[in-house]
Amino acid sequence: MRWIIGVIINSVLFVALSGFFTSFHVDGFMTALLASFVLAILNMLIRPILLLLTLPINIFTLGLFTFVVNAIMLEMTTFFMGDSFQIDGFGTALIIAAIMAFANMIINSVLWGNKEN
Repeated sequence: MRWIIGVIINSVLFVALSGFFTSFHVDGFMTALLASFVLAILNMLIRPILLLLTLPINIFTLGLFTFVVNAIMLEMTTFFMGDSFQIDGFGTALIIAAIMAFANMIINSVLWGNKEN
């Protein structure tokens, strides 16, 4: 259930961010939902391998290189989605990855945060 909610949250973020950036284009919500699903699959299969391969540079940059790995995942999503989901440059992908990571952190802390009574 949590995975499905994460996919839906990412698709809403895709639609919202496409309105702010002219170099980021999403055809509609269903395209964003499919792109979010593709991104989730890539994050499960390829992201752990990339994180392991980039571990030395990730340690050297104190974890900031993870944003670059996230941007690579977004670029791979654009490759698989075709013209309906486009990010025009790696810089835009890096900014979108950083914004999505920050937004997901806030949303996840609100939805799944520790509620001590």
